[in-house]
Amino acid sequence: MTTFVTLEQIDQAADAIRKRTSCRPRVGLILGSGLNSLADSVKKPDILPYAELPNWPISTVQGHVGRLVIGELEGQTVLVMQGRIHYYEGYSMSQITLPVRAMLRLGLEMMFVTNAAGGVNPDFVPGDVMLITDHLNLIGMTGANPLMGPNIDELGPRFPDMSQAYDPKLMKTAHRVAVTENLQLREGVYCALSGPSFEGPADLRFLRLAGADAVGMSTVPEVIVARHGGMRVLGFSGISNKANLDGSTTTTHEEVIEAGKIIAPKMEKIIRGVLRAL
Repeated sequence: MTTFVTLEQIDQAADAIRKRTSCRPRVGLILGSGLNSLADSVKKPDILPYAELPNWPISTVQGHVGRLVIGELEGQTVLVMQGRIHYYEGYSMSQITLPVRAMLRLGLEMMFVTNAAGGVNPDFVPGDVMLITDHLNLIGMTGANPLMGPNIDELGPRFPDMSQAYDPKLMKTAHRVAVTENLQLREGVYCALSGPSFEGPADLRFLRLAGADAVGMSTVPEVIVARHGGMRVLGFSGISNKANLDGSTTTTHEEVIEAGKIIAPKMEKIIRGVLRAL
């Protein structure tokens, strides 16, 4: 039986956040595997562990700290999710996207989302940062869409448009920042699978044919829910490993965390630059 989150449960979480911070965040940031460091730069932070927020799903994966960090970053008031929740952890789609819906109820205008991903595009190498220009919602195509169940009309329409899931203006700003910082910024299509098993060679060959440049186990459900509620979205994938199209190599979560150490500083520079430009 799928668990659908109600507006009341979302508001309980949002109210708990309101009570514990005087900040009124404008931008939400969701940090992926090995990308926690940006949260440590937030000034005068209010730190709220997920376990202390009603109805909030708890992150169970290594590399995901599991707390909200709310404060100032590059002149913007931000709400940072230090660690995300994944579908493969056993939550429903509705539960893993409750944090984004709480952001909507708190009045956030935009969401920057990051992830660690496998590079499907043969030109990509571990350590690259990819700007997400579009996504391939394979989890949703097979029936697991976060908007399934009763529509919450207060948050958005029954049938939201996804033709521009990632904000063109924010993408342009990100490119400009990358040039200024002398950083190579790849761009491409991110494909979301459920995980937690890494993809096999046949999976990856199929995804390449389908137009995917990077593949991971997150992000797309959060983006759909953010867009449903009218939030502007900017997304980045840190390429943590090269796609194993012929079965000659193996992929590990440790490798993903290690690559995060190279990726995080690059991604941080770009995100800081975009925040400054807002």
